[in-house]
Formats: sequence, structure tokens, C-alpha cells
Amino acid sequence: MQIDISELVPAFPDFRVAVVVASDLAIPAERPAALDGLIAEREAAARARWGGLELADIPGVKVWRLAYKGFGIKRTSYRSSVERIVKNVLAERPIPRINGFVDSYNAVSLAHCFPLGADDLDRLTGDIAFRYAREGDSFVDMAAGGEEGEGGAPGGPVEDPPKPGEVVFADDAHVLCRRWNWRQDARSLVSPETRRALLTVQSCGVGDLEAAVADVCDLFARFCGARTAVTFADRDRPRLALAT
Repeated sequence: MQIDISELVPAFPDFRVAVVVASDLAIPAERPAALDGLIAEREAAARARWGGLELADIPGVKVWRLAYKGFGIKRTSYRSSVERIVKNVLAERPIPRINGFVDSYNAVSLAHCFPLGADDLDRLTGDIAFRYAREGDSFVDMAAGGEEGEGGAPGGPVEDPPKPGEVVFADDAHVLCRRWNWRQDARSLVSPETRRALLTVQSCGVGDLEAAVADVCDLFARFCGARTAVTFADRDRPRLALAT
């Protein structure tokens, strides 16, 4: 399997992505107590760090607002996944409880202010790419009618294909995430039954990507028993075979 970001490099030269392949997973359906404590600490730290700032002044949020504008997204209802996490935590809404894997990477997203997203690797087809949407792309919105993303929403999954020119994350069969990192497709969500997962940690030039990757690999090992392998793609290496 390969990762390809070459379509985005001309317009977004600072884009970097780390692709983490997590294997041998044993994902707890409920958040372990130690992870619960760690997340509570990170929520408190985020409020202490950013509590007096406007969202637009937080560097890791600001850079993604600019990236979204760069491919034509102006509506405030379409925000990056990291902005939604930060906004909710600052509003005293805790990170949702999904499962040990998803909760772990959401904790990393909050602490390092990067968008992260994951798919069940055994439900993916062919190669993966961050690219512009095309005519005929398929996307099933896992959270129609809601803003929380992971875990769905009252509206239930619906087919909602991207518009041509929108930045998406996709495999060879369908779109895995619309609007770069706004919302994931319902067909490849990570569940307690998942044994192999593919996670992306995305940067647009702000923050320490390597530190975030080290953090998420550590949490996956601690709370899901994972073995991990990492591949970094950037403008100098836009197409790479994934380490496994």
C-alpha cells in the first residue's frame, strides 16, 4: 500500500502526514481507567493553555482554517477535526467515549493540536491518497445531522459525495474522509473488532509532528497492545510505500 499527497503539494507545500499502521490490536470497548485519567489531565491542560484565547488565535487551529479557505471552504459549520475537539473541551464538553483506540488518538489530537483520523485497515482497498475530489467519488457520512463525528449521530449514515475540487482522503474504492479531515466515512470505522488500523496525523506546518506520532504510538501500545510502523510523507517525498 502507498500514500500519495502529490496533488496537494503545489497549493499546500507545508502539508506533511504521518501514516501509522497499527497491528495486533486488542481494543477495549470501554475507556480504561488509566486512559480516562490521562484524558482528564489533557483536557485540564488545554483549558489552562488556551482558555483565554479565541479559537482563531490558537496556532494549530488557525493553520487549518487557512488550509480550508485554500480549497474554498468558508462556512463555519465545516471545521477541522482538531478545531472541533479543542472547541468542545474549552466549552467544558469532554472528549466523547468511543473505544480505547479512538479515545487514545483523540487525546493526542488535543494535546498536540493536530487532526488525526483512523480507518480499519482490513476494510481499505488499494492505495491511499490526500487529493482533490473527483466526479463519481463515494462517501457515506457517518454522522449526518451531527457535529461530533466519531460514533455517529441521530441522523444516521447517508450517502453524501464530495464536490469536485474538495480536498479528501481516499483509498482506491471511495472517500475515507471529506473536507481533508472534517468527517470520516461510515464504512471503515475502527471498532473493538478491528485488528489492524491505519491512522493519519496531519500537519500544515505548525507543531511537532514527530512528537505527536511518538505519543500516539505509545498510547496505542499501552492501551491497545499495538505494534506500530510509521511513514512520513511531505513535499519532498509525496509518494511512498507504507511501512508495516
